[in-house]
Amino acid sequence: MDSTIFAYIAGFLDGDGSIFFQLVKRKDYIYGYQIRCSIAFYQKTENRKILKWLKSKFGCGYIRHRKTGISDYTIVEPKEVLKILRIFKPYVILKKKHVDIGIRILEKLPFADNPGRFIKLCRLVDTYKNINYSKKRTNTSEIVRNYLSARNFNVPVETSS
Repeated sequence: MDSTIFAYIAGFLDGDGSIFFQLVKRKDYIYGYQIRCSIAFYQKTENRKILKWLKSKFGCGYIRHRKTGISDYTIVEPKEVLKILRIFKPYVILKKKHVDIGIRILEKLPFADNPGRFIKLCRLVDTYKNINYSKKRTNTSEIVRNYLSARNFNVPVETSS
């Protein structure tokens, strides 16, 4: 893809897209929670051709058609999300903070191999509550911290500087 296409898609992401990072409770994860990432593009179902075009450009993700008349194209694989965020970093305007924080999280995710590092990443995920204007988010770094402490994980004590 050339820079004109990148700029177009970045504008689409800025206007009709979302970048999410969430903490999702998972029994099969060592720390009891998953850091889930996703990039989504939304469009009226009657205009779904643009979502199919996007999917053909990225070669990953899935398209859903909702009963509300809205369709979405969503990418959730962390390696793919990181690749896409890096590509669009120079082009996004409204979601620049989303992209910057998302890249930081995904670059550090493979190294979250102890409770302390995992909690630090969870704190970064918490910042999405404010930048996405989320009212429903219930899983926070504090919830994860309490979960780990209750299971005798060695969670570092917070100190103020």
